[in-house]
Amino acid sequence: MAVRIRLKRIGAHKAPFYRIVVSDSRSPRDGRFIEEIGTYNPVAEPSVTKIDEEKALQWLQQGAQASDTVRNLLSKAGVMKKFHELKQQK
Repeated sequence: MAVRIRLKRIGAHKAPFYRIVVSDSRSPRDGRFIEEIGTYNPVAEPSVTKIDEEKALQWLQQGAQASDTVRNLLSKAGVMKKFHELKQQK
């Protein structure tokens, strides 16, 4: 099973709000997911991102691939840096 970390849109029309979820890559964008690991609000000024770093690191270590947008959000939160440091320690 190919697992992806990606965004799930739950916001209203012209007011996007996203959940950062771990899901099977074959499921639809707003469909079934395995676990929610954070939220992203691009409308707020400045945009607000809340990520459970422990869960994100756990899924990345298990082989989950982040989408391009989520990878950028994880990088801004410092999660990708921690993931690469953990990877180099092994």
